[in-house]
Amino acid sequence: MLFRRILFDRITGWWMIATLVTILLMPVIIGVGLCLKALPLFEHQSLFNLLGSSVWAPSKGEFGFLPFILSSVYVTLLSFIFAVPVCILSAIYLTQFASRHLIRIMYPVIDILAGLPSVIYGVWGILIIVPFISEKLAPLFNITSSGYSMMAGGLVLAIMCIPYMLNVLIEVFKTVPAGMKEASLSLGATHWESVKHVVIRKSYSGILSSFGLAIAKALGETMAVMMVVGNRVQIPKTPFEAGYPLPALIANNYGEMLSIPMYDSALMFAALLLLIIILLLNLVFRFFIYRSQKHES
Repeated sequence: MLFRRILFDRITGWWMIATLVTILLMPVIIGVGLCLKALPLFEHQSLFNLLGSSVWAPSKGEFGFLPFILSSVYVTLLSFIFAVPVCILSAIYLTQFASRHLIRIMYPVIDILAGLPSVIYGVWGILIIVPFISEKLAPLFNITSSGYSMMAGGLVLAIMCIPYMLNVLIEVFKTVPAGMKEASLSLGATHWESVKHVVIRKSYSGILSSFGLAIAKALGETMAVMMVVGNRVQIPKTPFEAGYPLPALIANNYGEMLSIPMYDSALMFAALLLLIIILLLNLVFRFFIYRSQKHES
């Protein structure tokens, strides 16, 4: 009996270690695979030309990724700017001021928004956001736009990121001990002062984690952005111009890669760039989270 228990404990331990190692190796395996597939591209162009050139002519063997990188960063930053104030203010209201009845209503709404396929957001963007930009928003700035633009992509992405960010923020604010807030109130602070100086300050690391999750979600989103962003190879100078993010490049052109030499390696290099950008952003957020946790302690 004792032998069976010891054997069962060891098998359980090995199984848990194996799953942990598998999870840790998955990003490495993906990265190595993309590197191997992208290597032939470096025989024809240097890394500097690939990252710094704006010329995209696959039929001539010229692959400049600068417009795609800048478009990805541009549309992600726009979505981040639109989504962050809405999510933070909504999470504060729902956890600190709203009634429990409203919170019970909001949870299913958030789950529905998070579960909708991205193509539905894309169709909604085509029907609502694109005409709004071309007919209402762009003329306010004396700009002519078709509506298929970085602004449209940013707005659609912001709506898509809100349920993920909002859900995390709600759970983060709910984990702040009620005793800390009550102690602040007992010292004469108002309700809002307690929220601002206790709840928000105690939740810095969780807030940063929600931001990192939302940015990673926005950078990797494909279908909805591809439908509204315009898919034009150029460096967008204003939010009302079209762009071409990296995920849209891969999704739009993957079927054509067999007919053009080096196209396969170029698209794999685009996927590698996307992986590296998300990895760097996560490392940056992890650094700030570590600093925030160290400061709180």
